[in-house]
Order: sequence, then C-alpha cells, then structure tokens
Amino acid sequence: MFLLLAAFVGIAECSIFNFHLLVGSQTMAQELKAKVVVNTAQVSNTKKEVFDALREKVETFLNDHKWTDMNFRENEKIECNFNITVSSWDEGESMIKSTLLLTCSRPVFNSSYNTTVYSTRDGDFQFTFQTTDQLEWNPEYVNNNLTAMLAYYAYMIIGYDMDSMSPKGGTPYLQTAENIVNNAQSLGFPGWSSFNDSKNRFGLLNDYLDGSMEDYRELVYKYHREGLDKMADNADEGRKAIADALNLLESAKNARTMSQLPTLFTEYKRDELVNIFSGHGTSEEKDAAYDILYGINTSLSEYWDKLKK
Repeated sequence: MFLLLAAFVGIAECSIFNFHLLVGSQTMAQELKAKVVVNTAQVSNTKKEVFDALREKVETFLNDHKWTDMNFRENEKIECNFNITVSSWDEGESMIKSTLLLTCSRPVFNSSYNTTVYSTRDGDFQFTFQTTDQLEWNPEYVNNNLTAMLAYYAYMIIGYDMDSMSPKGGTPYLQTAENIVNNAQSLGFPGWSSFNDSKNRFGLLNDYLDGSMEDYRELVYKYHREGLDKMADNADEGRKAIADALNLLESAKNARTMSQLPTLFTEYKRDELVNIFSGHGTSEEKDAAYDILYGINTSLSEYWDKLKK
C-alpha cells in the first residue's frame, strides 16, 4: 500500500505553479473526474430507471460542467467519489432523502500514489428528482437543491485541492462555495442552516474559512506539498515535514475546540498516517504524532497505537 512513498514511481514531477495552469494552446478540460454510485438497498419501493437516471445525470453534471477558468490535462483531473445511499423515496413528491459520502484525492508528486485531500459525510443529502429533469447550474439563480449541493461540493473539492498545492490557493473557489451556501438557505432544505450544526455544509465551510482556523488551512498545504510531495525524493525529510504539520492540526483544534475539521482529518488520513510513521521515523516524531492524534480523536486509539511500532 503506502510503503514509505519512497518506492513509488510514476507520474512526472509538476511545478506547483503550472500543475493546473496550462498554456493557451492546450485543449481546455473540465476539472473533475467524478464517479457516482447510488445505493438503494435501504428502499424497497424503487424504480430502477429513476436511480439509474439520477446516477448518470449527476455524474454528467459534475464532469461536463466547467467550474473554473483553469485548464486541466486529463491526468490532472481531480478524482472524486460520490456515494449516495438512499434512505427514503416519495414517488408522489419525487422526494429523495439520502446520505452522501464524498471523497476526493490527488496524486503525490513523483509517485503513483493518490492521497485523500478531502472527505465528508452529508446526512442531509435531500432533493427532488424526476427522470425528465435536466441538471443545469446558474450561480445567479439557485433554485434547485440537488444542483446547489453538487455545485457546492464541486467548489469544495477544487478549493481543497488548490489549497494542497499552494498556500490558500483555493480561496476563490471556497468563496464561491460560500456564496452557494448563502443563496441556498432560502430553498428550505436541511444542511444549509447557519445554526446548531457544526458538521453541516455551512458549519464545515464556515470553520474552514474562519480566521481562527488559518493553521488548519496551512496544515492542508504543508502536509501535502511540503510533506507527501517530498517523500519520494527524501522520505525522512518529507516525514519530518508531516510531523511538523501535525502541530498545526493541534493548534487549529485548540483555536476552535468545537470545530469538526481536525477530527475529520484524522478519520480520512488515519491509514496514511499509520503507514508514514509505523516502522519509520524517529521516536520523537512518533511520540509527538501519537500525542497530537490521540488528543484529537481518541476513538481511533487502535490506529494511533500502531504509530509507535
């Protein structure tokens, strides 16, 4: 699997300044390479054609729309998985209630390894849908909850990806996601509210852009660009940078104790962190990483125990 990253071979190294920015002669390409899965196992009264159409149209919407003015080569597209688990379907109202599990990744430089950059679970993925619906996006006229949620997550994915490439590089895309949150609150669907939920779409983005959480955004950059991206060339140097970056994770947690972001980071990075430190690195690095990660998410203690081996 991870095997220290130093053994990886594959993609050619790309400069941070031109990773997604190509000369004008290059063919323009969309940013996302999304795979969509719709699971209806929890619902008995389904019509297969409805959910087949949903999967196809959501995937097409995500992949065919051009979300930014950047040009991406085919192998630079951001890989992401949208796993939609339907919990109820009201055919008469065309109302679908579901949970979304979203994960996106990017390649580590000079390697064939892809690392998870952003992952979240949305328990309020609720919308109306009919097979005849045409999914279209107009940021000036937000009137459909499904397209609003998909556009929001498209910009979150791009924002996180760009933050991992350059310090706060994702700011304009995250601000677009913020505008979607503000405009979608009038739709009357759950997940957009600015009250009482630090894990919904508003809460997670609000925390990410909050000034008190700047250390978290710096973590996203340093962990990936100064840590993982260096490991193929110098594993010890890259590991040390990751160990240092974890101090930013702890600082962010202390700055905003109710934020879910540090905990979520430990959840989707747990296996990767174990592979980075287990059997590798200095005892000081292992002990420090263990203390920070255990302090943030004690429920994953069985993983953190492996760090010291």
